[in-house]
Amino acid sequence: MSPIKHYIYIIIMLFSISLSSQTTIDNDPELLQNSIDYRISQSQTELENFNYYKAQKNLDEALDLAEKADNKKSIGIIYATKGKLQLLIEEEDRAIKSLTKAIEVQRLINDNVNIGKSYKIFGDVFIAKKDFNQALDSYTAAKSKFEEEGLNADLADVLLCEGKTYLKLKDYKKARDVIEQALALAKKGGLLKTQSDALISHGVAYSQLGNNEKALISTIEGVNIAKRKNYVSILNEGYLVLSDIYDATENFKPSRDYLKAHLQLSDSLSNLKHANASRDNETEYILEKKTEEITELKIKAKEDEDDKSLSTLISILSVALITILSLLTLSLYKNNNIRLKTNNMLHKKNAELIIAKEKAELASKTKANFLSTVTHELRTPLYAVTGLSNMLLEENPKPEQVQHLKSLKFSGDYLLTFINDILQINKIEANKVDIEPEPFNLKKKINNIVLALNNSANDNNVKIHFEYDKDLPENFLADQLKISQILINLIGNSIKFTKNGDIWIRVYKIEANDKIYTLRFEVEDNGIGISQEKQDNMFESFSQGSIQINRKYGGTGLGLSIVKGLINILKGKIYVKSEIDKGTTFYFEIPLEYTSVQEAKENKVTYFSGNTDELNLENVKILVVEDNKINQMITKKILTKMNLKCDIIDNGEDAVDMIKANKYDIILMDIHMPGISGIEATKIVRSFDKDQIIFALTAVTIEDKMHEFEEAGFTDIIPKPFKQEEFEKKLYNALASKRDKSATS
Repeated sequence: MSPIKHYIYIIIMLFSISLSSQTTIDNDPELLQNSIDYRISQSQTELENFNYYKAQKNLDEALDLAEKADNKKSIGIIYATKGKLQLLIEEEDRAIKSLTKAIEVQRLINDNVNIGKSYKIFGDVFIAKKDFNQALDSYTAAKSKFEEEGLNADLADVLLCEGKTYLKLKDYKKARDVIEQALALAKKGGLLKTQSDALISHGVAYSQLGNNEKALISTIEGVNIAKRKNYVSILNEGYLVLSDIYDATENFKPSRDYLKAHLQLSDSLSNLKHANASRDNETEYILEKKTEEITELKIKAKEDEDDKSLSTLISILSVALITILSLLTLSLYKNNNIRLKTNNMLHKKNAELIIAKEKAELASKTKANFLSTVTHELRTPLYAVTGLSNMLLEENPKPEQVQHLKSLKFSGDYLLTFINDILQINKIEANKVDIEPEPFNLKKKINNIVLALNNSANDNNVKIHFEYDKDLPENFLADQLKISQILINLIGNSIKFTKNGDIWIRVYKIEANDKIYTLRFEVEDNGIGISQEKQDNMFESFSQGSIQINRKYGGTGLGLSIVKGLINILKGKIYVKSEIDKGTTFYFEIPLEYTSVQEAKENKVTYFSGNTDELNLENVKILVVEDNKINQMITKKILTKMNLKCDIIDNGEDAVDMIKANKYDIILMDIHMPGISGIEATKIVRSFDKDQIIFALTAVTIEDKMHEFEEAGFTDIIPKPFKQEEFEKKLYNALASKRDKSATS
């Protein structure tokens, strides 16, 4: 075989082996993932040893494999690690770009753990850029993710970074408090590296606050841990802090000794970094890779002694190729720098927007928790107000007491309506109101609304007139509950502001396109009217005509805001025209779909689908789990009126023990209690009894919380305060269902 053929044969064999090896990896997902994980792990080890070039090489190889596997999680981690590397080699702008890319990928797959870690590195980048407030925002975003996922080690680390940032801002009290939190978590989790670093930072804070004794104790403890575990960077910082503290106390000899130790260790670290670090990682990587290929060609060419012309040609080509590659690399490097500079501001703003979004999400979550708490705290006493007023009215009060009790009941109902309105406004603003279309008779629905409001109209000597377009069909497919709520609000408003007058309700067609009818609804009155000035903002929350009108006619100012929100959800528009002392007309237009299907017949049930006399209540046992004494009394009174026996317990732990020891037909479980909550208690009960009937007797009604009740395993929910009829209906239905199950089993 000639030397040239031999040379070509070797190249083909090497290429085949390489291709075969790569094919094996590509066809084995587990092997491919192991290869990715190994390179990521190696890159992180190289970073700790200041081998930045080797870290860059491992990350580039890992990224190629991860993109082939379309592994989003690994891609996010790699970009975040690249950001950390670029921070270490002082390329902060490139770090921002890499971290932004990492967070974009991680958000797509909801990788909260690594989003938090990316935000933490973002904070470190902003520290390097001396943008301390932006750094605090990034650390806050990271804390939120770590708290959600229960990652105490990462949380301790980011708290320490936050504390160090406050040190740079010279807010030493805040720094001390935050570092104490980090230190507590580090000690609890046995995180010696974080503990050592936190103790030294704690020493800095105490020193700046003038307490050098505590500063010395804390710093020495941190230095001892660092020395024992060989945490070189932390030890180096500790020596400097000890030098400063001794200097502040005029103890100059140990101050000089520690300063000398710090300088020696700094020189060692600096030499190590200079030996391994490189500012031009990307350029060096490309050149070295290509140079290795050319060197291999040269060696093979030299071995081919019989073909001098080929060797000469390869040498010439090698020199030419090196020159071309050098020029190309230099050109790419310059272009890359130009591109980075022009895109720098864009990436920074993008990062700020991402953090702002996280802040908004956190604020939204805080708002939901606030509403949940406030709702519970308001509904709990309302349970007592409405429950006691109803009981007293039913117990033959003295004639002079009746009016007072009715006023008390009215006030409770008014406050409950107010709370419900606030909750509905919140749902509308959060876009959490769902449309539930069903076939119904529109004309009949409005007639029923008019009949329901006639008593209120008669009290004001108002006559209601209803006009329905004779050419308009009556059956439509739409969310009839929302349409009812809109009309009840508008007609109720007209009744409230009209005395000795008339109200006209009109419904007619604007246009029809196939089965979709655009209808106009009008509610006109000849009441007090609305000034032009007040018409401009009357659909805003808590907006009313004036303080005098509020005092005279009452109301919360939320009704029209709810109306507008509901009409927007139904893809409609609302308008108003009015003149003072002449009257007001509200009219809105919404699209409705015609249907030939008749509305479903309503089955009105007083208690349940059956006869209450068929139920034997003598042996029915109910456990009421409620910590509020007044609510205990009211619930027991209601159950006694229904001839039901009950036991009462005031906390979740004892409730679980009672359920284990006794056989109860129904459990009425409060949610917020001392000790374990009603949700936790129910989860425990479900672990040993899947069939027990458990009602959540709760003042919490925020929809965001409802899924928690379902996951815990509650049979049903009874919101407080409740109508007694509804309460009785659910209890009777549960008892009947249990009886039927027993009969069939």
